[in-house]
Amino acid sequence: MSAEPIVETRDIRKLYGSGEASIAALDGVSILVEPNSFVAIMGPSGSGKSTLMHILGCLDRPSSGSYWLAGEEVSQLDREQLAMLRNRRIGFVFQSYNLLARTTALDNVLLPLLYSRNGKTTPEERLARARTALEAVGLGDREAHRPHELSGGQQQRVAIARALINDPALIMADEPTGNLDSTSSLEIMQLLEELHSRGRTIIMVTHSAEWAAHAQRIIHLRDGQVESIEDNRRAVPGGTPERRA
Repeated sequence: MSAEPIVETRDIRKLYGSGEASIAALDGVSILVEPNSFVAIMGPSGSGKSTLMHILGCLDRPSSGSYWLAGEEVSQLDREQLAMLRNRRIGFVFQSYNLLARTTALDNVLLPLLYSRNGKTTPEERLARARTALEAVGLGDREAHRPHELSGGQQQRVAIARALINDPALIMADEPTGNLDSTSSLEIMQLLEELHSRGRTIIMVTHSAEWAAHAQRIIHLRDGQVESIEDNRRAVPGGTPERRA
């Protein structure tokens, strides 16, 4: 029996505006992302990739259609429920790192645990988890450094450690190399590949075909629809109701 998908969407649509002036940012997107997958989402400006990431990351809700995250139907959850689910199930890595400037690497990594409503962990346990996460990204010796004392690549590693702290079902990476030089970008991609090899499920939005090639599958969007899914060896045309990634 196959494992339950981490992500499953069925005919997701997202409309902006109303009536004849409405615009479909997503128009019937159906995908499956299985556990321990590394998936890239690509498409030109206006293709719907940012909208899809916001929905998959539980930052927004679809106008219609269904979305299951790790077996839980989340399409109709309210904002508070979505916020709780994000904290429990999803780790985010953003292009701009989103680190607190005056806060140490260790305390930046700790932030999701401070916002968590799970009161079962002690401060000592939280510190141990944050240190383990920093060690997992190769920054165990940088826990007292603030963002301005770290390179761009190191700041992104701190952001990845923060994404790992709650042991999420899914890591969402939005242009994770967008602010980095080519050397640091390669290091971050190699780190994501390493995390994937350890069993993490990763969905990455990127403009770069070079970095997308590190993923197992590439979902190509155009005009709010899945144009094709590429496994880096062959492309599968869109048009089927559900496609595995």
